[in-house]
Amino acid sequence: MQLDAVTDLSDGQIEDYCSLYQSYLWWQDRTLEDVRTAIANTDVVVGLADEDSGELVAAGRAFTDSVYYGKIYDVIVEESLRGRGIGRDLMRELVRHPALESLDVLTLDCREGLIPFYERCGFRRHELTARLEDREEDLVPMKYDYGSGGA
Repeated sequence: MQLDAVTDLSDGQIEDYCSLYQSYLWWQDRTLEDVRTAIANTDVVVGLADEDSGELVAAGRAFTDSVYYGKIYDVIVEESLRGRGIGRDLMRELVRHPALESLDVLTLDCREGLIPFYERCGFRRHELTARLEDREEDLVPMKYDYGSGGA
């Protein structure tokens, strides 16, 4: 199977991306409408599509300010095609995207079991620290609790 890198997904490829999402237990509730909206509002989308059929078989996306920071999300490879190097090819296309290739920091979050894969793709675990004038201080990942009534 020959694969082409695509950055401007067709309607059919967006449908393929939604199907890829829905094949994962933790993303089964993603709807086509939501996936269309997410892709339309994402800075970088890269997919790999079958050269003959145009079917999207792998994809990932990233948010970036195009200068300092970027973060990769939702890296997906069709389950029946895993283990063939497609994920590595996808990651290569993502990190070489013009909006990402010269950033100071490019990160992603992954499950423990995927650490070896991402290390082979050039990522490494990193400590979350900030260098202050006279010390380093740990940074703590946080996420907003929409039910908290804060802000």
